[in-house]
Amino acid sequence: MKLLSVMLGGFFGAITRYSIGEWIQTANGFPLGTLLINLLGCFLLSWFLTIFTLKKPIRAEFTLFIGTGFIGSFTTFSTFSVETILLFQNGLAVYGVIYILVSLIFGILLAYLGLKLAYINGEKGVTH
Repeated sequence: MKLLSVMLGGFFGAITRYSIGEWIQTANGFPLGTLLINLLGCFLLSWFLTIFTLKKPIRAEFTLFIGTGFIGSFTTFSTFSVETILLFQNGLAVYGVIYILVSLIFGILLAYLGLKLAYINGEKGVTH
């Protein structure tokens, strides 16, 4: 059942990533779609894992479906890596540096904001 949860979540996450990537086109050689997808994934995974740690524990299959499956296949470190190399190879080194810095700085910031939002929302539902 756990493997099926990951597979189904991955199926839907990959389709969602592909669809958003097609919708948000590369802007002047800059991989805006992948950047936005990965940043959203940082926020969502942090929020999801934190909120369900604060509330009643949920079934492992649901965590695997959303966290590992959906968000894991929605975000893509490998595409980020290849796109970064391509930016440098195509003479767009400034874009490459911006892509790296924005991905790291805003990825960590959004993960932190997801955690903080989960604490704000989760504390309302937690009984001590």
